[in-house]
Amino acid sequence: MSKFVILLGGPVTVSARLLGQVEGARVVAADSGIRHCEALGLVPELWVGDFDSTDGELALQYAEIPRLEYPAEKALTDGELALEMAFDRGATDIVMVGALGGERADHAWAHVVKALALAMEDRQVLLTSGDEEGYPLLPGRLILDLPKASMFSVLGLDRLEGLTILNARYPLDGYELPFGSSRTISNVAEGEVTFDLRAGRALVLARPHDFSGV
Repeated sequence: MSKFVILLGGPVTVSARLLGQVEGARVVAADSGIRHCEALGLVPELWVGDFDSTDGELALQYAEIPRLEYPAEKALTDGELALEMAFDRGATDIVMVGALGGERADHAWAHVVKALALAMEDRQVLLTSGDEEGYPLLPGRLILDLPKASMFSVLGLDRLEGLTILNARYPLDGYELPFGSSRTISNVAEGEVTFDLRAGRALVLARPHDFSGV
């Protein structure tokens, strides 16, 4: 398995958990996402994008990193271009850092949709800001090692059929979740949580440092 970190422009909170998730990975930075390198102790092997959000100071600081520059008028976002470069280099496991939150809700949503599409191709994908983690949930089983008493939600992107959640404060057994329902928002992990799904697509949004549900 070849793990790649994609550095994106959204906010990042560094924690021991996040450092463990990116440890030993190869790195591709998308435009201003390179600003997270120093705090995470990462060195990208490639820096891609149109560089419209990269200031002169960043450009000077990381001048030695190979750059692949695209015009501003292009068909893909900088993040998707970075993903393509990672897959060209053999990526099988992706951690998209800076993928959640920030000023551009459209970009954050595009990252969620892309992660679901990649998961449907049997690729391993994690979206993270450090504070929040997003995991695609497709038919089958997903097991997440979450801190005991931390918060998580299941965001249904379809009607969900046969949703089972084990080892949580609010377990479910074969539940039918209507599209648009908030029934699965704000659950609490009892440790390692198991999700089983018969049909549909969803995102598990975990908050590993949020114990406000205690």
